[in-house]
Amino acid sequence: MYTREHLLSRGVKADALARASREGPWLRLQSGVYVDRAAHLERRPAERHRVAVDAAMWSTRGGSAVVSHLSAAVVHGLPQYRFGDRAVEVTLAGAGKGSSRAGLRRHLDALPDEDVAVIDGIPCTTLDRTVFDVARTASLEMAVSCADAALRREAMSSRRFDAVAQERWRERLRERADRAAGRRGIRRARWVIEFADGRAELPGESVSRLQLHRIGFRDIDLQVAVAGPNGTNFFVDIALGEVQTFFEFDGETKYRDETVRGGRSVETVVLAEKRREDWIRGVTQWRLCRGGFGDIRTPEMLAARLAAFGVRPPR
Repeated sequence: MYTREHLLSRGVKADALARASREGPWLRLQSGVYVDRAAHLERRPAERHRVAVDAAMWSTRGGSAVVSHLSAAVVHGLPQYRFGDRAVEVTLAGAGKGSSRAGLRRHLDALPDEDVAVIDGIPCTTLDRTVFDVARTASLEMAVSCADAALRREAMSSRRFDAVAQERWRERLRERADRAAGRRGIRRARWVIEFADGRAELPGESVSRLQLHRIGFRDIDLQVAVAGPNGTNFFVDIALGEVQTFFEFDGETKYRDETVRGGRSVETVVLAEKRREDWIRGVTQWRLCRGGFGDIRTPEMLAARLAAFGVRPPR
């Protein structure tokens, strides 16, 4: 990031900075704060937003604003589903003045000290408070993805799931919802708290589970172990017990990302997946369906994907 004074000292013309919100090599994120436009636009949306958070806090340094809601979720490193460029969200305590401006959305709310943390020098809402605020105000897809990821940090260690830790998390969030009874979005927040599951590994799995629930499935289990060859286990993303069907979220990363492939070729990964899938079908006699981001965009699209395999919700 660069300040206006720094860029002017480097010989950048004032009229170029005046156009920075629309065009040119510099992009204004906040009043007096700029970044290299080309480099910034190459970043992923959540990465751009993280830079925007730094810019917002720089421009309001010395103030009482605390990064919150989806912006705090980005700072905490929670996964974002279909995240696009948006204003940085902050919360100010009390009921004073809190007008928003371009690139900055201010919320006025109670903000006790125990709800504030500092991450990489940025004051933001704690993880519990962030999940709660997102659950009240964001889309269910966003809310469930964030809640699942936050809960996973407490309830999962490698492949070990701690149901007691998951229930402790629920109790904390339930108490928070009780204290906020009557506030906007509380009913939805309560639903997200009960629906969240720390076993979900990726946002695609979280959203798949949400869409499956929306189209009528209720017996939904996650990361189900199927006995594999030579004493190993294969883990399947989602099991639909009512229709004896496994559903796997099939993102492209495991095929396209060399790091995820672990040095293996795409052909090797695809062949291993086919053998794994054949084994699971043969051992369990259940169907196995796959879907990607395009298939879980809406409940209707996922229902159509399943119907193509002869799988329909039980109700």
